[in-house]
This record gives sequence, C-alpha cells and structure tokens, in this order.
Amino acid sequence: MKLAVGDRYETVVQKSDLVSRDLSWLKFNERVLDQAKKEHRSIFEKLKFLAITASNLDEFFMIRVGSLYNYLDYDKERVDYSGLREEPFKAKLMKDCQAFHASQHTHFVENIFPKLEGEGLTLANTSKLTDKEREKVQDYFQKAIYPMLTPMVYDGYRTFPILMNKLLIFGVVTTSPGERKDMRKLSFVQIPANIPRFFEIERENSLLLIPIEEVIRENIISLFRNVDIEAVSLFRITRNGDFTLEESEDMDANFLEEVKRKLMERKTGRVVRIEIEEGYSKWMLNSLLERWNLKNDSVFLVKRSSMVDFTGLWQVIGNKKFRDRMPQMPDPVKPLSYQEEGQADIFEILKQKDILLHHPYNNIDSILDLIEKAAEDPDVMAIKMTIYRLAKDSRITRALLKAAENGKHVSVLFEVKARFDEENNIREAKKLQKAGCFVIYGITHLKTHTKLLLIVRKDDKEITRFVHLGSGNYNEDTARLYTDIGLLTTNEILANDVSEFFNVITGHSIPTHYQNLITAPRDMRNQLIEYIEQEAENARNGLPSGIFIKVNSLEDSEIIFALYRASQSGVTIKLVVRGICCLRPGREGLSENIEVISIVGDFLEHSRIYHFHNNGETRTYAGSADMMVRSFDKRLESLFKIESPLLEKQLMNILSYNMRDNYNAYVMQEDGSYLAKQPVGDEPVFNVHKEFFNLDPELVMQVKLIE
Repeated sequence: MKLAVGDRYETVVQKSDLVSRDLSWLKFNERVLDQAKKEHRSIFEKLKFLAITASNLDEFFMIRVGSLYNYLDYDKERVDYSGLREEPFKAKLMKDCQAFHASQHTHFVENIFPKLEGEGLTLANTSKLTDKEREKVQDYFQKAIYPMLTPMVYDGYRTFPILMNKLLIFGVVTTSPGERKDMRKLSFVQIPANIPRFFEIERENSLLLIPIEEVIRENIISLFRNVDIEAVSLFRITRNGDFTLEESEDMDANFLEEVKRKLMERKTGRVVRIEIEEGYSKWMLNSLLERWNLKNDSVFLVKRSSMVDFTGLWQVIGNKKFRDRMPQMPDPVKPLSYQEEGQADIFEILKQKDILLHHPYNNIDSILDLIEKAAEDPDVMAIKMTIYRLAKDSRITRALLKAAENGKHVSVLFEVKARFDEENNIREAKKLQKAGCFVIYGITHLKTHTKLLLIVRKDDKEITRFVHLGSGNYNEDTARLYTDIGLLTTNEILANDVSEFFNVITGHSIPTHYQNLITAPRDMRNQLIEYIEQEAENARNGLPSGIFIKVNSLEDSEIIFALYRASQSGVTIKLVVRGICCLRPGREGLSENIEVISIVGDFLEHSRIYHFHNNGETRTYAGSADMMVRSFDKRLESLFKIESPLLEKQLMNILSYNMRDNYNAYVMQEDGSYLAKQPVGDEPVFNVHKEFFNLDPELVMQVKLIE
C-alpha cells in the first residue's frame, strides 16, 4: 500500500497493534521534558532536565534518524511498526520532532529564562555589559578565542570543508568590494569544542554568563577584513552516527582498526539535521540543503531569544556556585540482606548468604571494595569480568591493574563497541593489556552487554567462587544516578553457570544448558516466551497467573504478541517500561489485561526484573537484558534467577513500589500517549525515589503481587 504524505498517518498508526519504536522514544523524551516543567523542581533542576532532553535528541538523530537515512539513501525497504514505509514515516517522524523541538524552546523562553535572574544567574549578550566588563570580554576574545578560530571559505578554488558534528558553526556570506551579488562567497567558522560555552563574569549578587557565540558574533569582522559581510548565520549540524561493523574474513585480525575507522566515519557521516538561528541567510541554507540532500523538515529553527544547543547548559548546572541548589541525595542505606555492623569480612559473609544490592539506595562501594580487596588478597587466584562502560577515572581499572601487578590471573572482556564509549574503552583496555591482563576487545558481531564478575579464592579449607551479576555498568559515577540491581553470591549453581558463560565469551565453548542463567543470543527470547505461555495456560485452566516485568524498553514483536495472547487468556500483566514501549495496552480484544507505566524522575530507571507467578511456584529473574530484538539477537546478555526467598521478596517489592508510585509514574494509553499518574482522593503521595531509602524489612517480606 502506497501512502501519500498527509493526514492519513494518524489512521495508519492507530490501526497497528504495535507502537512505532521511534515515536515511542519521542514520547519518552517528552516525559523527560515534563520534569523540567514540574513546579516543585528548582530552576537548576529544570535546566538539567532540559539539557538531558537535548543530549537525548542528539543521540536520537545520530542513531535512529541516522539509521532511517541508511535505508533512504540506499533505497532499502523498511516498514515501521506503525505500518508506514520509509518516506511517509520520515515525514511523520520529522513532524513530531519539530513539535518536540518547539516545545523545548517555548518552555525555555517563556518559563525558564525569565526566572534565571531571580536565582542570581543572568544569560545575556554583550550589550548588557559595563565598559569594564566589555574590556574583559574583548581581552578574552583576543587572547583565548581568536587564535582558535579558523575561517574556511568554500568557492571554486577550495573544496567544501568538513563541518564537525554537534559544533556551533557560523556561516558567513561575504563579497569583495565592488563585486556583484552573484559573486558572493560562503565561509564557515567552527567554534571548537574545548572552548567553554559561556564566559563567566561575577557580579556582586549574581553570575553573568555570556554565550561564547555572542562574543564571537560581535568580533567576527576581525576574521573577514576588507570584505563586505552580507549575512552571519549561526547553525549546528547532526551527523549520522549509526554504523555496523562489516563482515570481513580477516575481521579478527583487524577488529580494533575497523572500530577506529568507523569512529572516524561517525565524525563525517551524512548530515541528518540542521539547527539554525532565525535571521539566517536563505542562500546559505539552500546551498546546505542541496549539498546534504535534505528537505526543509530537517531544518529546526531557533529563535534569537532562545539558544542553539541546550547541552551547553551543563556548564551552568555544574558550576560550583550552584551546587547547593541541586537536591542532595540521602546517604545510601544498607542492603536488607546485609545488615552486619563493623568491618565484617565480605568473603566470609558471602559464604553464608547472598546479598542483593539496589543502587543508588545501596552504595556501589560494596562492589568496588570487593574488587579492590580481591586485588590485594593473597588468597585470590583469579578475577574475571565483563566491562561495558566505566567511569573516566575508574577504581575498577586501578584495582585490576593492581591485581595483575600482584600476580593474579585477570581476564577482562572490554566491549569496545559500547556506543559513544568506544574510544575510552579501547584506551582502558590497552592499559590492562600492557599490565599483563588477558583482554578481549568484545566479540566481533555481538555486543557483550551482560554484567558479570567472577573472583576465584583459595583459603586453607576450599576454593570458593564469588560472583557478582548485575543490570548496571561497573561505573561508580552513573551508579549514583541510575537505579540498578546487583547480586553478590557464592551459590555453586550460579558460579558454575557464570564460569561456563565466561568460557563462551573468552574461548570456544558451547554449553548444552545453564541451570539458573538465561542467556542471549541463544535462548533468552524462547525461554521468556515459554514462561509467558505457561502463565497463559495456567489462566485458561483457572489457576492463579500473573506477569510483572520492569525493563528499560519493550520492542521485540514476538514477546509483545506472546503477551497479547496471555492477556487474551486472562493473565494479569503489569509492565514498568521506562522508555520505548511498542506494546499497546488496554486495546479491546487484544490487551485489556495489560497495564504499562513509565517511571521518570530523579534517578534513571535502569534495572530489569522479570517475575512470573507460575501458580505460586514463582520464577524471578534480574539482569542486563531488555525485551528488544538487539538484546535477544545481537548481544551477549544474561538474566539470573533469584532463589533466596528474602532476595526474591526484595525484587517483588521493587516491582510493587514501582506500580504504587503516583509521583514519578506515567500511565501509557492505548494510543501510545502517556498521562501523569496522580494520587486519588486522600491517597498519600508515593515517590519510589524516596521510599527505597526507608524500607521496612517486615513489610518487604509481606509483599504480594497477586492476592
């Protein structure tokens, strides 16, 4: 069916039993933007969430819109879950992106910018400066900025310059004195990324921030002497950053070089978006659109009263003058399964019981301390772990280097294909390799996303394997901002499973089965569908049934249709899906028994929990995998079973608390939209991002998901 570009989109989108992945992601970013509109938030929190939406949108254009152009540019077929083909879907997507972009900037101009001055902060151009302040700015321009700027002219003698991704750029249209207008030339001045976005001037009771583009705009004539400037246009481009590693017979030998080559391609990939300030040169913009084969719907207009690129606001948010204006997180609490006082030996404790960690409510230091202790402990023989993203100055790297220095066997899989962390991971991996660690740079055509740690320790009595499995990265920075699950255990069944899985990752082993581990890409989708179908069978037989799942994203159609079938069989299904959700809840005859909520608030919800009632013989898993095609088919992932009754109750309580939240929760509607959940009547406010700091162990043990 060929669709015209026009009003028929909404009808097609409504009829589909699936929600478009990309349109669903835009709804998620709307929920993030909604945080910047909450009255209870300080102006600095609002700036933070606005900056997050901008960072999110940059990545969305680089990866998702970039991927769409991979189909458009090479005339490949693609049918979106909405039912739309490439061109109609792009038109619908750009229409929604334009609406979101307008919402961002309207909120900034009307609701944030006017309130900044009352908070001791002023964003202003140079016209607001005193003579003394203006001299200070001019001095800064001459000494620090002017030497960094390089005007690049494009004419019949010079090739078109490479304009960098996500930099602010001035397009300057000039003519030589006496030349005709059709002899005009186009030059570009890129603002280097290492120049701070704002020049700061301290006044008695406030901080004045001058956007660096305003400083350059006022002085741009110094770069174009003895020519006439016809127009100066500020713009920013986003390039396609979506790449896949090509198949190659010699890929194993050239893997790192291939990754590096692709990283360079990302910097010069096809342009997919232009953000441009009003008052631009139409001649210049038309030239760019023609050169980059873009239509007007890829041009995002920014008013002069706003600002191009809200990611620059991170400089404001991170300013030490305003640190006390950001909410302070309460001190982490002890895990319910680890209440010991004093300096108890973690190795001895883990021999007795498992510990479930729920970050950031429980401190990640317990994991970091364990690795550091293992690095120094003479009884530890080996450390094996997978690494996806690390903090910039990582305690993990230092501990592993110390372990190697102390003669221990250290095996590390560093996933160098972790998007936007590739260069950092290559650098850290080479450090470990030089120190004598056995380092694997990922597996060629799969991303290793599973989070595993194995420590082998021998004391006077026995050899014990200490295992950590988690949903989050071994990153001490993000662990304070993301909610994640981690299990510390010496359980022999899980230890055997993890040992087998490491053999798969580092060697050439194909185990027949795991006992308490579900892995991808081999059998995760099928195993989860089997559990879903068991719940459907129980419901048809009049037995209690229920499915309760918490993930970042739900996109895999096979899983979605299995959930639809279970809903039609009468299974109660409650899903907590933070971001993308391609399932339609509450559709008559399809999904009446499915509820979907999204939690968006102070912390980024990142944990994955799967709970199946199974007629009272519950199955509960946690781990690294979302319900996405890439998770099941293109990544090494793992979900681990929780067998301890206390720990299983903790995971059930996390699900229960998420479903009770009426402060951060949004309820998904059948049409793919979301409504903020509000307290009903006299119902008290329930905010999970605070309640987890005040758990009552007795109430946790009483939790029930099905009465």
